[in-house]
Amino acid sequence: MPTLFISHGAPSLVLEHGAARDFLAHLASALPRPRAIVVASAHWLTRTPTVDSSARPATIHDFSGFPAELEEMRYPAAGSPELAREIAALLQADGLGCTLAERGLDHGAWSPLILIYPLADIPVLQLSLQPSLGPAHHLRLGRCLARLPATGVLVLGSGGATHNLGTLSMGRQTAPAWATEFDAWLADAATRGDADALVDYQRQAPHASQNHPTPEHYLPLLVALGAAGVGAHGRTLHRSMSYGTLSMATFAFSQ
Repeated sequence: MPTLFISHGAPSLVLEHGAARDFLAHLASALPRPRAIVVASAHWLTRTPTVDSSARPATIHDFSGFPAELEEMRYPAAGSPELAREIAALLQADGLGCTLAERGLDHGAWSPLILIYPLADIPVLQLSLQPSLGPAHHLRLGRCLARLPATGVLVLGSGGATHNLGTLSMGRQTAPAWATEFDAWLADAATRGDADALVDYQRQAPHASQNHPTPEHYLPLLVALGAAGVGAHGRTLHRSMSYGTLSMATFAFSQ
């Protein structure tokens, strides 16, 4: 089982026709069927690692200003309290610490999953991020999960390859150089599995602060890379741009 980093874009992704939506709608056919899915989403941020132990996770509508149809959507996948306890034990054994909480699935989890696995027939749970602890912490967080893919668990980081909401434009036809250059750097570093560069992206990547004024949409990529194990390399599964500057890149990581 590879691990994945998916750029989930705006919540309206599930309603809008486009290259990224079409890609996600066909992604399951290119993957082994997982027994469970663990999502590290950019939209669950905590001070210390936390795992959702809900047996029936709620669908969280953590957005506003989008079509009412989105508010009515539900993703009724089961959770997995047993897997949540296993993940907590893995993190605690590595000294990171971890707590359990019943929370549900935010749109960073359910909006891509409703396209990839629309039947919602695979258990899903979320793992929180800790932006204040930095990039290296999230690579380590992922590496704590590295035994899971071999057991059929899909570890999915859900964020955005670029994420500067102040620059989005419905009418922009061509992405600016600062976005495309970062996107290209990221695809190259991910393909090479250059963990050191990806952790040090704020210094090594072109226009890093312009593409990620805050880090939470980048950090899920490091969780996915870490969960693929030391020495993992990436494959670019999809690249496109949305709203002018929003990269919708998806990468798979494996040994």
